[in-house]
Amino acid sequence: MPDAKTDFTENLPKKISGDPDVAKDIDAVFLFKISGDEGGTWTVNCRDEPGVHVGEVGEVDCTLELTAEDWQAMSDNPATAMQLYFQGKLKVSGDAMKATKLQQLLG
Repeated sequence: MPDAKTDFTENLPKKISGDPDVAKDIDAVFLFKISGDEGGTWTVNCRDEPGVHVGEVGEVDCTLELTAEDWQAMSDNPATAMQLYFQGKLKVSGDAMKATKLQQLLG
C-alpha cells in the first residue's frame, strides 16, 4: 500500500503524464500539506503545466491539509474525502468546489 510520498513522487505524476487531458479538465492548481511520517508538501498542477512539484510552487486555487494516515484512507477510497472533511480531518481552503474534481484524478 503506497504512502503519500510514493503517491506524490511516483503514482500521481504517472497518472497525469499518462493522461494529461484528465488533469486539464480539472483546471486547477492544488497544494497538499500532508503531516506525519512520509508526509510532505506538494503542488499538483492540473491546469497549464500538468504535473506534481515538491513544495509550494506558484499560486494555488485550493489547499488541502491532512495527515498521512488520512491521505492513505482517501487514496484507497476517494469517497472517504467527504467523511474526513466533515470530521475536521481534511482541511480545505481556497476554492473547495475545485477539490471535488480531484476524484477524477485519484479515483
